[in-house]
Amino acid sequence: MPWSNQNGGGPWGGGGGNNNQGPWGQGPNRPRGGGGGGKQPPDIEEIIRKGQDQFKNLIPGGANGGVALVLALVLGGFWLTQAIYTVQPDERGVEMRFGKPKDEISGPGLHFHMWPLETVEKVKVTEQQQNIGARASTTSTAGLMLTGDQNIVNVQFSVLYTVNDPKAYLFNLETPPQTMQQVAESAMREVVGRRPAQDIFRDARQQIAVDVRNIIQGTMDSYGSGISINSVAIEDAAPPREVADAFDEVQRAEQDEDRFVEEANQYANQRLGAARGQAAQIREEAAAYKDRVVKEAEGEAQRFVSIYDQYTKAPDVTRKRIYIETMEQVLKKSNKVIVDDQQGVVPYLPLNEIGRMGNQQGQAGQGGK
Repeated sequence: MPWSNQNGGGPWGGGGGNNNQGPWGQGPNRPRGGGGGGKQPPDIEEIIRKGQDQFKNLIPGGANGGVALVLALVLGGFWLTQAIYTVQPDERGVEMRFGKPKDEISGPGLHFHMWPLETVEKVKVTEQQQNIGARASTTSTAGLMLTGDQNIVNVQFSVLYTVNDPKAYLFNLETPPQTMQQVAESAMREVVGRRPAQDIFRDARQQIAVDVRNIIQGTMDSYGSGISINSVAIEDAAPPREVADAFDEVQRAEQDEDRFVEEANQYANQRLGAARGQAAQIREEAAAYKDRVVKEAEGEAQRFVSIYDQYTKAPDVTRKRIYIETMEQVLKKSNKVIVDDQQGVVPYLPLNEIGRMGNQQGQAGQGGK
């Protein structure tokens, strides 16, 4: 070959007879910048190869054993994630072994079960709300009900409930919320169907809600649902949209009737109060008149008794005095004419009349000034 003439070197003039040299004239392990006595740099490929050999020695079975160990670690981690579960504060957990529920109920916190032999179902135990029916402004007919007086009303109400037995809630009914909704709607129709429309509109909403709640609770208890009904709230009750205007007119007429009745009652109470006041006044006046007459009678009687006592002591004097006082009372306001036995009618000077006329003239003179 042509490059064999250059002392066994390569075609680029590489180094003589050194069989360890490469084609560029230097061996693969020579130092880059120094003499032959310098320290050799580490070989990365050698380090990786030695690490692989040590790892294979640690794992039984060599490379196949390493793959099995990694697979086992992955499967173990996945099993732990499935075996450990968390129950939130508003939840309760029911563990099942081969599909059969255990007696224990898991409370809030971390729990462990033997998955996949055991599984867990979580149930929310805080108060929840179920809305039933639709507002009258919508076209839905879900809340239309027939009342006892053959009227149609649109009722929207809600049911507030809690789960008090998670095991019964999960396993006694297939779909507890849907079942409770159907029971609640049926109970509302039953109660509304026994009452007039006026009760559901205004008069007896609270009592209707209580009756519906009792019916729902009794039915759900008979199913063993594990649900406790807290309350029922009637949110809206109105006539269908087609007759809403006519119903409003009827409502206004009823309100006017109530107003007129109230005004009439106020007038009646006013007149009755005045009449009672007048009656009380008349009774008081009659009682006062009675007392006055009785007192006067008692005084007259006492005066008669005193006169009688004086008469028994001096009959002549007392008789004459009584005669004089009586004549004085009789003749006090009468016109007097004096008649003499011998001369007949005697003119007299009417002093009383003269005194009265003088008083009248004096008053007239003062008025003229």
